[in-house]
Amino acid sequence: TELGLIPDDWEVKKLGEILKEYSLGGNYENNSEESGIPLIKMGNIGRGKIDLSKIEYLPKNVNYSKNDILKYNDILFNTRNTLDLVGKVSIWKNEALFALYNSNLLRLYFKEDFVENNDYVNFQFNSEITLANLKKYATGTTSVAAIYTKDLLKLKFLLPPLPEQKKIADCLSTWDSAIEKQSALINALTQRKKALMQQLLTGKKRLPGFSDEWKEVKLGEISIKKSSTLQANSLEENNGEFKVYGASGIVANIDFYNESEEYIGIVKDGYGVGNLMLCDAKSSVLGTLDIIKNNKKSNLFFIYLILSKIHFEKYKVGGAIPHIYYRDYSREKINIPSLSEQTAIAAILATADRELTLQKEKLAQLQQQKKGLMQVLLTGKKRLIN
Repeated sequence: TELGLIPDDWEVKKLGEILKEYSLGGNYENNSEESGIPLIKMGNIGRGKIDLSKIEYLPKNVNYSKNDILKYNDILFNTRNTLDLVGKVSIWKNEALFALYNSNLLRLYFKEDFVENNDYVNFQFNSEITLANLKKYATGTTSVAAIYTKDLLKLKFLLPPLPEQKKIADCLSTWDSAIEKQSALINALTQRKKALMQQLLTGKKRLPGFSDEWKEVKLGEISIKKSSTLQANSLEENNGEFKVYGASGIVANIDFYNESEEYIGIVKDGYGVGNLMLCDAKSSVLGTLDIIKNNKKSNLFFIYLILSKIHFEKYKVGGAIPHIYYRDYSREKINIPSLSEQTAIAAILATADRELTLQKEKLAQLQQQKKGLMQVLLTGKKRLIN
């Protein structure tokens, strides 16, 4: 077929052939109410899932059409957005008890002879093959683009038999459920780590065996600063096993290193100024980063945690290219315990950090598994056993 090889009992249909009806939402004015009637807009449409992290509300007494009330399992198509985001599709799963949708979203209803499972439609809309085909219909600029209904109706859609549609949707929904639970676990661990930091780094909660008073010091009294002269363009022909850190993280691997022990990298110039990273031993940083180390009075990871709580915005200077200087932020006053208590606190929070990293890796694995399943199940390359 024009969409590649598919099983004999699958079909390729134009969207216009399988749609029963479609309708844009109401033209409601933007509103900043903090409560009322939730209004679902293009910013709430994710890749397959509704996002209510940023939601706008209409007044409870607003005049609205009953046709704009969302119903469970409604498919919403984003008709206008930036060029890279236009054409997003999500399925409404009653994320709110009552909600309306606006005129940048198109609600799609399908003929039961072709589709009886909107979950399958949602997954197929968000598959690589459909996303690639949707891009062909996007018109406009990078910042303002649209997919018009007349073009959308031409979209080629892969349709297995109805029972297989349900099996595919059930399989992929299992991974969605696992991803959702893993994300909830990560959120819980993140909040737990924040609470631990708030208690342990302020002395509100003391560890058993420690009772000495904390002392107020300046950051410069417990840290050592080094500079780097390494430039990105000088590394283009160099390859090796040792990491080089830049503002965005690891930017290269080269055949030498400048720092033999673990240290803190802090972006001092340009994009991401003030961002921190805990850098591995036997590595280097570009010249846009400061190198911060501990001295005999401090624990490195403890300093890293203290730095993560500092608001570097107040130390920024410069216009188009902002900077921060160690001579300024080293004067930051902080309260610290003895080195032994610092080390004990650092050990607890490092354990929480490792656990969080491990769970994020598991989430990435689940997301990669789902992506692989979508590639084979939604194209018929792999079939589910009856």
